[in-house]
Order: sequence, then C-alpha cells, then structure tokens
Amino acid sequence: MIARNLGAKLRELSGYYPVVAVTGPRQSGKTTLCQATFPEKPYVSLESLDTRTYARTDPRAFLAEYRAGAIFDEVQHVPELFSYLQGEVDTEPQPGRFILTGSQHFGLTGSISQSLAGRCGILVLLPPSLDELRAFPAAPTDLYPLLWQGAYPRIYDRGIPADQWLADYLTTYVQRDVREIVNVGDLQTFAAFVKLCAGRTGQEVNLSALGGDAGVSHNTARAWLSVLETSYLVHRLPAWHTNIRKQVAKAPKLHFFDSGLACHLLGIRDPDQLRHHPLRGAIFESWVVAELYKGRAHRGEPPDLFHYRESRGVEVDVVREAGDTLDAIEIKSGTTLASDFFRPLQRFADRLAAAGDRRTVARYLVYGGDQRQTRTTAIALPWHQVDQLA
Repeated sequence: MIARNLGAKLRELSGYYPVVAVTGPRQSGKTTLCQATFPEKPYVSLESLDTRTYARTDPRAFLAEYRAGAIFDEVQHVPELFSYLQGEVDTEPQPGRFILTGSQHFGLTGSISQSLAGRCGILVLLPPSLDELRAFPAAPTDLYPLLWQGAYPRIYDRGIPADQWLADYLTTYVQRDVREIVNVGDLQTFAAFVKLCAGRTGQEVNLSALGGDAGVSHNTARAWLSVLETSYLVHRLPAWHTNIRKQVAKAPKLHFFDSGLACHLLGIRDPDQLRHHPLRGAIFESWVVAELYKGRAHRGEPPDLFHYRESRGVEVDVVREAGDTLDAIEIKSGTTLASDFFRPLQRFADRLAAAGDRRTVARYLVYGGDQRQTRTTAIALPWHQVDQLA
C-alpha cells in the first residue's frame, strides 16, 4: 500500500471523537487506510450478507462483541446500527472507539446527522492525488498516460490494465451500486446517461439539455446526477460571484473526479488517442480541479472551490477563497505558453479592483508543459507541479 495524506487527519479526529467515518468512492482505498491506521482494531465487513444480517437483526449483541471498538466497513448497508451506536458511545465516549467506512455519501452522512451528530468526525477519501500516486513504482511520468489511466489504486497496486479494470468497475457500479441508491428501472438508459455526463465534463450543467439527450425528464436528470455525486463519480463546481457589476453565470460546472473513468466512458482507448481528442482540454481541466479538491479533502478541509464566468467576457476556471486573498487559477492543456492564456486572470483582477474589492488576487496558470515560469501577470505551473497549489 502507499501512504495516504488523509491518514494524519484520521488519527487526529480519532483523538477527539468516539466515532470517525471515512466516506468516498468504491475502491479509493478507505479500507486499506483504516486498517493501516488502526491495525489493533478488529475489522468487520458489512458487505458480507451473514454479518450484515446479524448486525441488522440483533444490533445490541453485535455491538457487544466489539465493545472495545472496531472498524465497520461499508456501514451504510446497516443504517439501523447508527442509533445503537449512539447509545453505545454515549455510555462510553472514549475517543477513537469506532471507525466507519462507507461508499454512499448521502446514506452515510444522513444516518450520521440523525444519530451521531456531535459524536462523529467525517472525512472523505478520494483516489490518490498526484503526490500520493508517485509512490507507486508503475505510476506514469507523462501527462497523457496519467490522465488516461486515472488514479484508482488497484490499477497500480495489482497491475491490472486500466481499460479492463475501469470496465469492470463501471459494470459493478451500474448493476449493483446504483440499485442500492435509487430505483432505476432502465439501467441501459442510466449507463447512457453516465456517458453523456462524461462528454460534458468541464462544462456548465444544463439539466434540460442533458435530460433531453438521454431521453429522460429534467427531474430524472437531476436525480441521476445526484446519484453520480452520491457515488463520488462527479462533483459540481459552483459559480463564484460578488458585487462585480456584470452579468455573471450562476450555473455550476460538471467535473469527473477521475480522468481515467471519463476517458473510458468517452471510448478513449489509449493515451495517444487522448492526446488528439477534442475533449482533451476539458479532461485536463477536470483532472486539475480534482487535484485541487483532493488536496483540501485529504487534509480534512472543505473544498471551497468555484468557477467564474461572465455571460460576455471573463472566464476563470477556478476561484478559491483564502481569507484576504483570492486564488484565480486558469487551466490550459497546451504545452507551449501563449500570452492569451494569462489574459483572463488579469481581467478578473481588474474586475475586482474596479468593483472596490480590495482582496489580493493570486494568479496561477496550470498548463500541460514542463517549465515553471513567473510572469508579471501570473505564475505558470507545469502539470506535474499541481500539488503545489493543492
């Protein structure tokens, strides 16, 4: 296994709360992280049907077997257990007793908010960030193989071809996990919907257009997109707006968390095909946004990432608030720096100044090249230094 950045925050929260929950997508490494961080604790998988039945039908006896504490994996399968956990930790509120993992965000956090509010710390583990991925001997050192393979750890840990593993992952996800989250009658239509979403990564969300292309209603498209968010396949980057006197777009942008998954859904079957693909720039943008998201999530911090676009004018791919400073980040997949890459960053800073916003705007450009440059308008960071921004 590789060391995960979230481990430090997991140990920290286990010193405060009797229960700590780690959520995130399937196969992101949650179980491995929790077992490595707490090797002395018994491990119980609630994926196992007999164990799940025991926990569901006799929760008091089940918890009595683990009075000293345990790791309960995929705990969203037994939501009835949470109210009994509440009584258990109220009686003995020793920090770090129970570590929970779950792959379905809404099911897990909903149960926690009802039964374990104030008693449980919640963390999110996503597939490894670039700095974590480098610990794998087989991790790509070139951009396009990296984007094409994505970051799910089993691809690197087990040496499974990325295309094969991602195909199996999607099949399992659509046929099993989706049915547990929502009642989807036509799985083929849902699978087509997921592919359509991949074609819109890096774009603003238009639910009517998305639903129309998928042949489903606006409300169904909204519900299905929430399912993808629940499963940590995608996230919506909200629009940032302030008192700038311009017509500012308020629609969120859709981004896939894993570039390899997006490539697979788009039928991109090798890195060279990605290099010349019309969605290369959008996939690269989503990858950079995911790296920024992972950097904060794996420190236990809220993402607080936004995008900015005027209906006719300036567009900045990422805006991040940091106290008295705003980070404005532009993302370009090109390998050669061009002067027009920097123009939106300067115009954004000028807009804020004209509106009377006195915050400092730190300007960055992340691009597909290899050289770092400090320009008068912004700092240009090559893709392999994106972790310096995260």
